[in-house]
Amino acid sequence: MEWFKNTNYNFLRIRRVAMSISAAVILIGLLSMVLRGGPNWSIDFTGGISMRIRFEKPASEGEVRSTMSRIGLGDAEIKSISELGSVPDILIQFKKSAVEGDAPEKIQAALREAFPNNRFEVRQVENIGPKIGSELRGKAIIASILALAGILIYVTARFEFLFSLAGIIALFHDVLVVVGIFAILNKEISLTIVAALLTIIGYSINDTIVIFDRIRENLKKMRTKGLEEIINVSINQTLSRTIVTNLTVFLVLWVLFFLGGSVIRDFALALLIGSFAGTYSTVYIASPILVEWNARAEKLQKQRRPTKK
Repeated sequence: MEWFKNTNYNFLRIRRVAMSISAAVILIGLLSMVLRGGPNWSIDFTGGISMRIRFEKPASEGEVRSTMSRIGLGDAEIKSISELGSVPDILIQFKKSAVEGDAPEKIQAALREAFPNNRFEVRQVENIGPKIGSELRGKAIIASILALAGILIYVTARFEFLFSLAGIIALFHDVLVVVGIFAILNKEISLTIVAALLTIIGYSINDTIVIFDRIRENLKKMRTKGLEEIINVSINQTLSRTIVTNLTVFLVLWVLFFLGGSVIRDFALALLIGSFAGTYSTVYIASPILVEWNARAEKLQKQRRPTKK
């Protein structure tokens, strides 16, 4: 399916404005993070308490969350865990500093009061220590670095180093935009969000490679044209594919965000922001880097040429 044929939009004309907007979003996000004392890590990384509870009759996450809010645990993670042939368990996770005293006892007392006709049993109480959280955080950072390094090697081998550098900078942009917006919204960074960031890295570089492939083809076909014009032509030629692909992705993510429930809402939000940022960065971050770097190289080359007397 091709929706746009023979388009001739000058995407790179506003590249400096677009790059300034990106820089502003990232800067505001990082500033917000600094003012809040760093990323809002979930208990996956900071440690906390995890309780698994099974009711005799199904209890909704919303009802349990309302109950937790009444005892000062409004920020607790509430998840429903289904097992075949049984009533879904409710998983309650929260930071130790969120409540004073014996937290499990307070939670059980609040649940008995909120569900007087629905008996429950505590199937598991687990303390997640800060050491485990620190190890998980370290492994998440290592996983992200390895993913970026692998992409750098792959793109360098397939194209050339300048293309790979532009692609990696665009990936950093996408990750920083997601993390920055999460910081502005004061959303927690959990293992699920780290998984979303790794997914965004893979999705974004795929979109970038499609356009880079077309640029490489057009560099051979349009030798007399400037790089900026070649890149604009390449983006226009792949515009239909980009819009159709991203539209289908956005539709699925919107469904997940609105209908998937609170358990995966932040995951879907991260992917929504990241998928948009990934498409945007290919056009307005990676491509302009190629143009600016090439212009700088040509300028230096002219300066080095001996002047004729």
